Amino acid sequence: MDSKPAPFVPPAPKPRTSPPSTLEMIRIVYRNPLELWGEPSYNEPWISVTGIGGPLVIANDPGLIRHVLLDNAKNYKMATVRQMILRPILRDGLLTAEGDVWKRSRKAMAPVFTPRHIFGFAGPMLRCSEEFAAKYENASEPIDIAHDMTTLTYDILAETLFSGEIAGGQGTFEGEIDHLFETMGRVDPLDLLRAPEWLPRLTRLRGRKTMAYFRKIVTDTVAMREEKMKRNPKGTPEDFLTLLLRAEGPDGLTRAEIEDNIITFIGAGHETTARALGWTLYCLAEAPWERDRVEAEIDDVLAREPDPAKWLEAMPFTRAAFEEALRLYPPAPSINREPIEPETYKGLKIPRYAAVLMMPWTIHRHRKLWDRPDAFMPERFHPQNRDKIDRYQYLPFGAGPRVCIGASFAMQEAVIALGVLLSRYRFDTTPETKPWPVQKLTTQPQGGLPMRVTRRR
Repeated sequence: MDSKPAPFVPPAPKPRTSPPSTLEMIRIVYRNPLELWGEPSYNEPWISVTGIGGPLVIANDPGLIRHVLLDNAKNYKMATVRQMILRPILRDGLLTAEGDVWKRSRKAMAPVFTPRHIFGFAGPMLRCSEEFAAKYENASEPIDIAHDMTTLTYDILAETLFSGEIAGGQGTFEGEIDHLFETMGRVDPLDLLRAPEWLPRLTRLRGRKTMAYFRKIVTDTVAMREEKMKRNPKGTPEDFLTLLLRAEGPDGLTRAEIEDNIITFIGAGHETTARALGWTLYCLAEAPWERDRVEAEIDDVLAREPDPAKWLEAMPFTRAAFEEALRLYPPAPSINREPIEPETYKGLKIPRYAAVLMMPWTIHRHRKLWDRPDAFMPERFHPQNRDKIDRYQYLPFGAGPRVCIGASFAMQEAVIALGVLLSRYRFDTTPETKPWPVQKLTTQPQGGLPMRVTRRR
């Protein structure tokens, strides 16, 4: 009688058993914040301490997380440290905007992300995935899948939200994104100390040229679309870009807010899905018994269902593998808030201006919330098991009013991409495939994901 294989346990930092010194903590946070967290972060419902930047609350309890992100969300703003990192890049984009600016942006974008619109994107997502997959037909050497998934999701984003009309084309886009996150996406020691914003951050000075590159793409893209809207108004696509431009006005978005939201989606909108796709292919390669089940499901669905808009519901095993990769390697590993007024939750005092960290990285691996939390076990997300997962213990897209507006878009995109890629090819690791998760805004594989891609028989 065959026994079930032991689950694959992918690489991750081991929880610290002793707290670091102040200097060591600054070094770890700059190099890789995922290596900072100790055993209490993976075992306790919450932790309240005073750090070098002031009061700090680490929230792991789903009830506390719900309280901060939903029930009393009005008392919480984006954390100061997070804003110091992201605002130089995204300014008043949807991820960083607050108050009325955020409300205006969210309202302007909402029509693009309705179920009807997202289903309409399925065809372009399929075409992009098929065109991209063709590059692997004659692959002989290992390929960095982390890099390639960035290319694929950029292609899909450009085709769906911008109708293929992003100025400058792809070019050196992937390398520029990596450099942007390597420089401006890091926590600077001065951020931890909450130093005044006028003090220059050396980490971000190195990213100015890359930031200018993306700003130029945005300016040129807007100019191209405005010219088209004037020249051929009836032939202008009703996509994300057009809707944003039509929202400009005294009661709508300013030109600066429009450009900030465009750069948010070009620079970060595809990055999260790209990272999750790469980690999914890696985990499936290291757990071939799971890959076999996903491949069989994809073969069956593609043989009988030509409509890619129906694949998400028709492929529960494929979806579960992607969701489990999102759990183990959440693209956004930290959600940060700061209370406007002090409050108490079940005896926990949360001071005014405390940094409240809800970290999907530790919550998704918490010993009290998950069985075998470090193992790759997609069955957690199979239909019969989904109800066992509390809404606030699984946060790859956040929660509450500021939940990711593109969550459904990303899920559909991922399943279509996986459906195309895994129906044609098998992805295997090589002796050089030794990824190490590193937090640089997103959870990235240090060293890339070199994999061998071969035609499936």
